[in-house]
Amino acid sequence: MSGLNKVVSSYQDAMQGLEDGMTVIAGGFGLCGIPENLINEIKRKGTQNLTMVSNNCGTTEHGLGVLLPSKQIRKMIASYVGENQHFESQMLSGELEVELTPQGTLAEKMRAAGAGIPAFFTATGVGTEVAKGKEVRQINGREYVLEHAIGGDFAIVKAWKADEYGNLIYRKTARNFNPLAATAGRITVVEVEEIVAVGELNPDEIHTPGIYVDRVIQGTFSKHIEQRTVRPATHHQGA
Repeated sequence: MSGLNKVVSSYQDAMQGLEDGMTVIAGGFGLCGIPENLINEIKRKGTQNLTMVSNNCGTTEHGLGVLLPSKQIRKMIASYVGENQHFESQMLSGELEVELTPQGTLAEKMRAAGAGIPAFFTATGVGTEVAKGKEVRQINGREYVLEHAIGGDFAIVKAWKADEYGNLIYRKTARNFNPLAATAGRITVVEVEEIVAVGELNPDEIHTPGIYVDRVIQGTFSKHIEQRTVRPATHHQGA
């Protein structure tokens, strides 16, 4: 087996090295493209005092929300509360430290970390609570707030396909925060629906190069819907 092979056979091996107090960046948006089995492994391990960085915290039953009843998350950095009553109640009670961050800024914080950029200026949030305590600078006649990149001890990612070297392809809207998260972890772990041999992926279709990826595991997934909306039934009278 090549030393470049990133494939691991168990979720325990995939999350080896995760310890209390670490920062974990998680891909996904709502329940789309979330690394659900890696999250469940964190739940099983019982790792505590985590800082989680993700667009939101899933729901009460799925995604990062499963870590809230067990109080495994100390701080959540996210763009919104979402469909999660545990998140809301723990935030309002002070049990959970929450840093709400504009969505585009959060994405850029991850991307900047992966690109080796320690900080950047953005107009988003100027004049609001978001800018409180941060440096604001005028550039070309407009005010910008300084935001710092955010990297993690671990990044957990969901992709569609990977080869054994960790090159990744995402599928449709699951290509949301995942490519950004994949670059921002000291250890990046990816779960995928299919693993193929090296050379089977078209190089022009690879979204994340394997250089960013440390471990890959193949899993099985369920499609959960955050808000199910259906059209009212139409009743037709017979002739």
